[in-house]
Amino acid sequence: MRHITTYQDKKVLVLGLGESGVNVAKLLHQLGAQVTVNDLKQFAADDPDIVALRKLGIEVITGHHPTALLDDGFQYLVKDPGIRYDNPMIVKAAANHIPVISEPEVAFEASSAPWIGITGTNGKTTTTTMIELMLNDHRKCGHAYADGNIGVSASKVVQKATADDVMVTELSSFQLQGTTKLRPHIAVITNIYSTHLDYHGDRAHYIAAKMKITANQTADDYLVINWDKAEWRDLSKQTQAQVIPFSAQDLNEDGAYLKNGTLYFKGEPIIKADAIKVPGEQNIENALAAIAVAKLMGQDNQAIVDVLTTFPGVKHRVQFVAEYQQRRFYNDSKATNITATQVALRSFKQPVILLAGGLDRGNGFDDLIPSLREHVKAIVLFGQTADKIAAAARKAGVKTIKFAERAGAAVPLAYQLSAPGDVILLSPACASWDQYSHFEVRGDEFIDAVHHLIAKQGGKPCE
Repeated sequence: MRHITTYQDKKVLVLGLGESGVNVAKLLHQLGAQVTVNDLKQFAADDPDIVALRKLGIEVITGHHPTALLDDGFQYLVKDPGIRYDNPMIVKAAANHIPVISEPEVAFEASSAPWIGITGTNGKTTTTTMIELMLNDHRKCGHAYADGNIGVSASKVVQKATADDVMVTELSSFQLQGTTKLRPHIAVITNIYSTHLDYHGDRAHYIAAKMKITANQTADDYLVINWDKAEWRDLSKQTQAQVIPFSAQDLNEDGAYLKNGTLYFKGEPIIKADAIKVPGEQNIENALAAIAVAKLMGQDNQAIVDVLTTFPGVKHRVQFVAEYQQRRFYNDSKATNITATQVALRSFKQPVILLAGGLDRGNGFDDLIPSLREHVKAIVLFGQTADKIAAAARKAGVKTIKFAERAGAAVPLAYQLSAPGDVILLSPACASWDQYSHFEVRGDEFIDAVHHLIAKQGGKPCE
């Protein structure tokens, strides 16, 4: 870790007591800042995180957002990525000309290790994990750490990472919007579709947040970007970095690409597409992005092949859960938008019993109709959007439409509707926040329900 002086003796307010908030508060304390942490939620006095922070001399205020606090001479506000910019604390900070930044911004400034930053609408976590595994395969010096939006905050990892290591950091649009100095040596944009528009306001602002990943890059850096849509190719013109395209449609051979069933990098064959263990065409794209990064980092082909032939996929991303009575159960709770569910459905040739629904962001689901028509034999719906998705399913000609209270309750209904050879897929096409604190909680409930179903039937899963 670099002991920078940016925050030394500065008053910094950290908004949010989640994983990133707790760890950035500790990092800022190490960097000499006078730190206060505030969370709207009321925490118990003996909460382990609060106890640990207070032992360091960090003031912790919970149970309300006292906007008057911002009149007390704070020089920075570091916010949790999930807190919107119309939050009264953020509005007051802006009015008081207090810079509002995100946790990765602080972590990057303090990092001794070089950064690889990965963003995109879909595929971020899988691509991040593939890159981490590839860079660690037979690594002789240092370690590649997957961190950021993947679940472990960059602020936590940066405190132990050295110049021999590398930070492989997944970055959401929420995190990127609060950056001004972030400059990964290699930036990856997996794709950009329309999502989180309730947070960003419109697609233009969403794209602008995503493009911050390359805003400070120079000609010494690299931007690895999906080349398969004209819009994304146009976005590459905004960077000063060296552009390394990847394409699953054989549109550009200057980077990583799929051609005649083989994945290449700059003319060199790397691996046959059907040798990649994790299913789905989306994982061809993820693999191409990861290959480009691994090759730019000097990794050999064998390490890349080792990973792609053994990596089973990331939890909650078209994750195989179990097989029972010739039905295969998959957990794709991370599919929090229509595009992700479309991609998941295309991963299967078998008939699908789809479990879907969740937070209503105001959008319709007609874009899902072709995928429902082609892949789905029955659907079980839950959450705020259940009726909206049901309307799309009827237009698609799905004859069997059922409703459940939650994702877990949908599992036995889906099993009753299934036949040998079918896939039972949780791929909600919606965020989870109407019923769950996180998509992972929703996915874990689904997994538990699958195992409970199998046990209740007196069976044993074939995993």
